[in-house]
Amino acid sequence: MPLFNIRELVAASPDGGNTSEVIINGIHFNSTILQLFNYTYYESNRTLSNGSNCWLAFDAYKPTLFTNGTFINGTSCYEPYYGISHRGGIGIIFACLFGLTIVPTLVNLTKHGRLFLPNEKRFRAIGRRWQWYWMLFVAACGMISGLTGIDVDRDYVLSLPIILQSFFNFLLIPAILAVVWEAVRHWGSWQERQIYDHDPFSLPQDDRRANTEFYLPLVFYLFDWLYFFMTIPRSWTKIQFQRSPEQQNALAKPTATDSRFKIAGFLAFFAWCTICYSLRHSIHHYKPRNRGLFNRLFGFLRYCPTKFLLTIPLLLIKIVYATASAFVWDVSPLKVNGNFGWMYGLGHAPALLILIIFEIWGYLEPNEDRALMTQRAQRGRTLDEELGIVKKPSWWSKLAGDRYSSNDARLKALTTEVGGGRATGRNIEEAIELGVLPLPSVDPFRDEVDEPRDNDDVDYRSRNRGPYADSDGTSTTRAESVRTVSTYSARPQQVRSMLDI
Repeated sequence: MPLFNIRELVAASPDGGNTSEVIINGIHFNSTILQLFNYTYYESNRTLSNGSNCWLAFDAYKPTLFTNGTFINGTSCYEPYYGISHRGGIGIIFACLFGLTIVPTLVNLTKHGRLFLPNEKRFRAIGRRWQWYWMLFVAACGMISGLTGIDVDRDYVLSLPIILQSFFNFLLIPAILAVVWEAVRHWGSWQERQIYDHDPFSLPQDDRRANTEFYLPLVFYLFDWLYFFMTIPRSWTKIQFQRSPEQQNALAKPTATDSRFKIAGFLAFFAWCTICYSLRHSIHHYKPRNRGLFNRLFGFLRYCPTKFLLTIPLLLIKIVYATASAFVWDVSPLKVNGNFGWMYGLGHAPALLILIIFEIWGYLEPNEDRALMTQRAQRGRTLDEELGIVKKPSWWSKLAGDRYSSNDARLKALTTEVGGGRATGRNIEEAIELGVLPLPSVDPFRDEVDEPRDNDDVDYRSRNRGPYADSDGTSTTRAESVRTVSTYSARPQQVRSMLDI
């Protein structure tokens, strides 16, 4: 048992009433207990809070406080109270649209990332995949930023949802910059690869062009990561303090318009200028050159892909809006009661359109390896036409082809049919077993044959009668027998190939 009860701290009035009572929404609260646990009633939003806990105290929300500082029948200020408004409704639409872009992005990643040719050290396969990786990240940021707008509308007191939406809204900017940069950089690499495949010695790797292409990615990602470190790693807590106009002007507005956001906007613009210079560099070195200012301008517009003519201005719109929001609080996406047309029309819409444009062009463009194989086949046909070589179709039969073959070609074809290579004892034995070669009655590989004696001529002729007998069955003369024996008794010729048989 405690030495005293906390109720003893409250003095009773002579008429039986408690002079330390506070009535909030029809509920009697002991002011001493409220002060003991640091609870304060805010008339602006009609909540009872001590900084750690917040309770609604209006209309049907009537919390009860015990002497130990706990509440019953209380509703937290951070639970959904309002319905979905414009911010949440438009956010759901953009979240769904960003989510729908994930499927075609994966399809294009599989299509353009697949290899049909050996991987080359100069042109890595990962270079053509980075664009689609960044697009998946942009879609994820857009989805989270749009869906968190639902809780921003529904919460009675702003808290974590407004921080999450603002965080992913600013994280989307360096990601969409990387998407456009990787698309432009890889397009230049693809132009270089086509020229290199046609003439490997036309583009050296130690000239000014190669050095520029080496340092351009470093410059871009320097500005891109500087933007990231200027905006993302910071304290976002004060953004949620927009529960009253006074609190909004005192805490949220200075945080949203500080110098870090302003400097980050210019860093994003420098990264955008690097993208434009990279595109101009690729057109200058890999496309036909024009002389004169107007001819160069028209040449740039002629050789620049249409997808870049659409996406680069859209990217500039998003960067300009992000920079302007750091100077003008009324158009900032961090303002909870701001104009949602600025936030979604100039913030989310350009990023979504950039994804859609790249998805369409990714569907229309072929795989680079397949396109390179087609170009090689076309160059081969052109060279055959210049040399007068007519390639026979695949349905051309061997018999029809032998009619127009030379003698050497026929001999080579014969050796190929037998199996190629030199004749060996194993091959001959296999041919005899299969019945391709007849079995000789005399071993042609025997080195020496004994001369027959005079009294053995008849027996020797009888043993070798079959292959050397006359057609009428009569035996040959002694001279013929001796000539036949001498023919087979000679040293056989050494067989080097099937052409010697």
